[in-house]
Formats: sequence, structure tokens, C-alpha cells
Amino acid sequence: MELLTLDHFSSHVNETYSAVLNDGEVPFVLVEARALSTRPQQAVRAPFSLLFRNASAFLFPQQTYVMRHASIGEVGIFLVPVAREREGFLYQAIFN
Repeated sequence: MELLTLDHFSSHVNETYSAVLNDGEVPFVLVEARALSTRPQQAVRAPFSLLFRNASAFLFPQQTYVMRHASIGEVGIFLVPVAREREGFLYQAIFN
């Protein structure tokens, strides 16, 4: 698979991604895809951040989740819980 960039995700904000777990799939909605600070000289890609929301009352631990999306396909994304909202928990992924 090619190196993922912000362009892979930016047109898919507010779409659902499915995290593949042992007992099924859990929906995560991509609520933000944004560029981070300037690109370091030796960086292969420009750094970016993804923010996902999961409506479950269960807090999923930080780890790499296999995420499925109709356009992007299946990719491993390391998610870290960063906040709790009324609508659920927010999880962030940083690519640098």
C-alpha cells in the first residue's frame, strides 16, 4: 500500500470507518482531518492529524486498529483516546 497522506482522508470527513475487532466491527466517524505544523526537511510526508468519534459508552484503549473504509480500504491506524463528549469519545491519530 502507498504511504497515506492527508489527501487520502480529507474528502472523507463525516464518514464512517469500521474498526475490526475480534467480536465484530465498531463504527468510528472521522470528524476532522487537518495538516499539522510545517514539514521537517527529512520527512517523507507532511504531518497530519485525524480525529475520530465513537458513540459507545465504552472507552477503547490506545492501540492500532484495523480500520475499513469503502474508498480507502483497510488500513492500520494507531488511535489514542483524547476526550469525552456528550456524543461519545474522541480518538486521535497522528501521522508524521
